[in-house]
Amino acid sequence: MNQPSQSSRLISLDVFRGITIAGMILVNNPGTWSSIYPALRHADWHGWTPTDFIFPFFLFIVGVAMTLSFKKRLERGDDRNKLFIHVIKRSAIIFALGFFLHLFPYFNFSAVRIPGVLPRIAVVYLIAGLFYLYTGFRLQVIISIAILIFYWLAMTMIPVPGHGAGNLSPEGNLAAYIDNSLLKGHLWKPNWDPEGILSTFPAVVTTMIGIFTGMWLQKSKDIFETTSVMFVAGYILIVLGVIWDMWFPINKYIWTSSYVLFMGGMALTFLAFCYYVIEIKNIRWWTQPFLVFGMNAIASFFLSSLVAKTMNIIKVATTSGDKVTLKAFIFKNYFEPFFSQTINASLAYAICYVIFWYLIMLILYKKKIFIKV
Repeated sequence: MNQPSQSSRLISLDVFRGITIAGMILVNNPGTWSSIYPALRHADWHGWTPTDFIFPFFLFIVGVAMTLSFKKRLERGDDRNKLFIHVIKRSAIIFALGFFLHLFPYFNFSAVRIPGVLPRIAVVYLIAGLFYLYTGFRLQVIISIAILIFYWLAMTMIPVPGHGAGNLSPEGNLAAYIDNSLLKGHLWKPNWDPEGILSTFPAVVTTMIGIFTGMWLQKSKDIFETTSVMFVAGYILIVLGVIWDMWFPINKYIWTSSYVLFMGGMALTFLAFCYYVIEIKNIRWWTQPFLVFGMNAIASFFLSSLVAKTMNIIKVATTSGDKVTLKAFIFKNYFEPFFSQTINASLAYAICYVIFWYLIMLILYKKKIFIKV
């Protein structure tokens, strides 16, 4: 059997993207941060939870989508330099959106956080786009492996002043030292940032795994071979990540090399599952909500984050005369009273917030308004 036509969108990828964005909104917007189910929190440090899948899944999707989009444009005669200018412009817009989110609403440039989710997506997209457009497959693989190995060696062998070599604690690791040296006062935490400078390099490899997957999707001519190889490759990466974990623990905050392989494998197997169910078995009755999010991914994330931040700034008077944030007011009055446990009320709020943004994005989807950056 042949591949689905490459002239049509890969629906399974759009659905995968939509699931990832819905997950981002869910885990970023509990009713209260003091009461969250463990699966909806990031791991405290080493290790992983389902929440730690979300960001690497999105970067993986960026890589797959890049190959599908650029191949079409190259086939119609677009120049590689022209495409790279597009990459630069898009990266700048995504970075600016993330920077705006951090600045809003006080616009305190002296203490604004510079790294972040959208800035990392922007930088990773830029570097991965450069590799994809100007290097061949073999060199891309060599560069990716080299980045993971050199990052591991740097993090475990280069001594950090006051902490020594191989210290992988939040404040004692090399990535935190570099971030604190170059971006002090502009980090998520006082002395480190989960989207910092050095850890962005292995994050590029997460996107490169997506690029390799996208290349395979276009190369393989048999849909069952396509799916089987994705599953097998995914399992291999998962096993390699677990093995490497013994020397370089799986850790989202410093994006360890074992984390790259483990999550890359998870992303591959999940895409293979979506591909099999949607493209091969044609079971699509459940996909529409995720297509709605997936077709406006950056807009969904940006707008939901902006509104959530606004709700934490607006003050509302309570019946006792106190003032609380709009979010706290809604949670305390319209969610918490209806649940015997605060943790369930917190989850219900997060689910309702996802549904709210689904309805907003559904309007855009029905009107065929897809916001591209």
